[in-house]
Amino acid sequence: MVIGDVILDEYIWGEVNRISPEAPVPVFDMLGERIGCGGAANVAQNIVSLGGNVVLVGVIGKDSDGEKLLQRLNTLGISTTDITMDVQRPTSKKTRVIVNPNTADLSLAESDISDKQFLHQGHHLLRIDRESKQEIADKLKERLLHNSLSQMEDCDAVIFADYDKGVINQEFIKTVVRNAKSYNIPIIVDPKQNNFLHYNGVTVLTPNHKEAAAALQEEITDVSHLISIGEKILDRLSLQTLLITREEQGMSLFQRDSNGTLKVDHFPPQSHDVIDVTGAGDTVVAVYGLAITANADNHTAAKLSSLAGGIVVGKMGCSTVTPEELLKAVQRFQ
Repeated sequence: MVIGDVILDEYIWGEVNRISPEAPVPVFDMLGERIGCGGAANVAQNIVSLGGNVVLVGVIGKDSDGEKLLQRLNTLGISTTDITMDVQRPTSKKTRVIVNPNTADLSLAESDISDKQFLHQGHHLLRIDRESKQEIADKLKERLLHNSLSQMEDCDAVIFADYDKGVINQEFIKTVVRNAKSYNIPIIVDPKQNNFLHYNGVTVLTPNHKEAAAALQEEITDVSHLISIGEKILDRLSLQTLLITREEQGMSLFQRDSNGTLKVDHFPPQSHDVIDVTGAGDTVVAVYGLAITANADNHTAAKLSSLAGGIVVGKMGCSTVTPEELLKAVQRFQ
């Protein structure tokens, strides 16, 4: 079961060859567009891509973007019966404007723009967010909770994909975690800032290093500071396991052994061809959840997540990993 903020991703690509005469901004000539799954929906599609079955619980608006997202999910074979519609809010949508890698012209010396790096091949030119971050109404919260609890017994794991869009709050977390524990179901969480410290007692927390540092209002300046912050989070939230993703520096896995001794494993980055980091955290939490559901230990789950993350950052936009791709990565890095 994946619970969280479902998002519609929209990608618009085109070419930039000149600067506007009206203002010192690039003129973007649109060549194409497509939509995809973001947020909790991206976690769900990663699970399906690797052969898992998923229940997706979330909220969309009563609008054309919501309809597009439902159609996309149905096409992927993901059930939408537990997605609730809110007439008071728009469907969360992130529109990314991307310069076509085959047409980007970086020789704009006459322009007034000092830094042309944003026009790098395949890089984002602009992102437009359309969303509401207000908490959903009480009736919707009750429906969302009912949808989550009614199928809990039939699930092997619960994943929270929390993007701070007002869908998940502290009381909701407590109730779902309590029920999941009653069935001995592992709970894996990809947190953001608002609810970070509310995920007490979950099985695994998978923040990135910036989120981990912000949760404790500290900064990570070196590995020793990273370990200090990881240990504080592990103890403060009574976690079994903490996995901190560190972008180009890989990942770090924090656990305590039976004697209470802290154990930290560092995983180096698994890709040298980084095209787009969008959605990599979604892939990590999806693969970690699938791995421990299949009875992998935490070290193996983290290793597989690291390999999967290395695959998707080599693709544009929110992407998925196939079993074949993951198997090749395992064989390559053995």
